[in-house]
Amino acid sequence: MGTVVKGYAAHSSDTPLVPFTFNRRDLREDDVEIDILYCGICHTDIHHVRSDWGKEEYPMVPEHEIIGRVTKVGGKVTRFKLGQTVGVGCLVDSCRECFSCNHHQEQYCDNFVPTYASKDRHDGSPTYGGYSEKIIVSQNFVLHIPENLDLASSAPLLCAGITVFSPLRRWNVTSGKKVAVIGLGGLGHMGIKIAKAMGAEVTLFSRSKGKEDDAYALGADNVVISTSESQMRSVRGTFDLIIDTIPYNHDVNPYINALAPDGALVLVGYFGALEPRVETVPLIARGKSLTGSLIGGLAETQEMLDFCGANNVVADIELIDIQEINGAFERLLKSDVKYRFVIDMQSLK
Repeated sequence: MGTVVKGYAAHSSDTPLVPFTFNRRDLREDDVEIDILYCGICHTDIHHVRSDWGKEEYPMVPEHEIIGRVTKVGGKVTRFKLGQTVGVGCLVDSCRECFSCNHHQEQYCDNFVPTYASKDRHDGSPTYGGYSEKIIVSQNFVLHIPENLDLASSAPLLCAGITVFSPLRRWNVTSGKKVAVIGLGGLGHMGIKIAKAMGAEVTLFSRSKGKEDDAYALGADNVVISTSESQMRSVRGTFDLIIDTIPYNHDVNPYINALAPDGALVLVGYFGALEPRVETVPLIARGKSLTGSLIGGLAETQEMLDFCGANNVVADIELIDIQEINGAFERLLKSDVKYRFVIDMQSLK
């Protein structure tokens, strides 16, 4: 029969999110039931709710940046106990058998199950996300939250944090490395914080002036205005790694020119075809790379959380009540938040 819970759902691509009551499944043997305390708002939520990436099924309960407390465990659960504070990120299941799953890269599994807007692989029921009172997830897809971190500010680590941490770790960013971040939003501000905590010299690329003070307060060492030809010339051949968080089509060639030989430009924000065309000469003649990265696997996400705990890194957030969700969507589209909305889910009660 499951558990009846309250939440907020979209019922179509062009109507507001509204209160919604639905059933969570009964616990399976390896499941953890979690009372949701805080839940982030990711730009991906808007894309799904508004069917920007193709046909969606409704009603839809969004979100995948979930912080909560364990209230029940299945009979075979060994990793969690009642009362523990835990997190749930972008995935709630995968095939657990393929090459990617066996190498702790569940995000690349062809049959991974997103936290919402998907189907449970056991019974085909819809997955409902974090805009709700409770969630039930296999223990293998639940994460430990370091005790010293502020819980509300930790929620965005489950998506924004791991999205930038993964390429930083993959390219072995340590003290002495030069890292740049393109864009100062939810992803960009986490990129600056985590890269700085890893010991890198960090630069923000911004299209316009006015973000210098914010960038420096977050830990950036330099700010480069990407629309200034003279400033872009001054950083040619400079960076070991550039993380590109821009969520819309843009010219990546100037940033490729800013890479040092063997440097990499990693796309984490834009899904789609890039225009204008990418010039291949610097890629071939200087060994530079243009690549992408998608969140991270469960083990790497736990590594990120532990790193953030050890270095006291969390997101800068604006805490809101669930009743403000539709206004928050509109503000997010205008980049009117510093730098991530988080919902106090006690407001749902």
